[in-house]
Amino acid sequence: MHYNEFISHSETETLEFAKLLSKKAKAGELYAISGELGSGKTIFAKGFAKGLLVKEEIISPTFTILEEYTGHLPFYHFDLYRIDNDAEFENLNFEEYWYGNGICLVEWAEKAGDRLPNNSIKVDILYIDETTRKITIEYPNN
Repeated sequence: MHYNEFISHSETETLEFAKLLSKKAKAGELYAISGELGSGKTIFAKGFAKGLLVKEEIISPTFTILEEYTGHLPFYHFDLYRIDNDAEFENLNFEEYWYGNGICLVEWAEKAGDRLPNNSIKVDILYIDETTRKITIEYPNN
């Protein structure tokens, strides 16, 4: 495993960091985002989508769980916040996206347990204070 860390001092910096990160993203990758409520996961998703040239406004798919977007690659934005237990995953068939040819970004990824691909890229957003976040990217060994 190897790690990258970034300290963001504003929403703008988080947006730009995520945008730059997504420009290096490849088809089939999954970004597993974790962080407490209000840490900036959706801000990160908005910047990530901009780097993929998604034109639509990115909203948190808390109630729909999944939003699909078109950019230079298909972009699938998941929000697992409302998933309460393993049984709820049974009929969702997310694996067809997670192992597909688009790019997936999964907010509240810890709720997926061991269902995520082993080669997921983990992104942890730590709330430091009102404007500061520590973003840690953990890349799997390939």
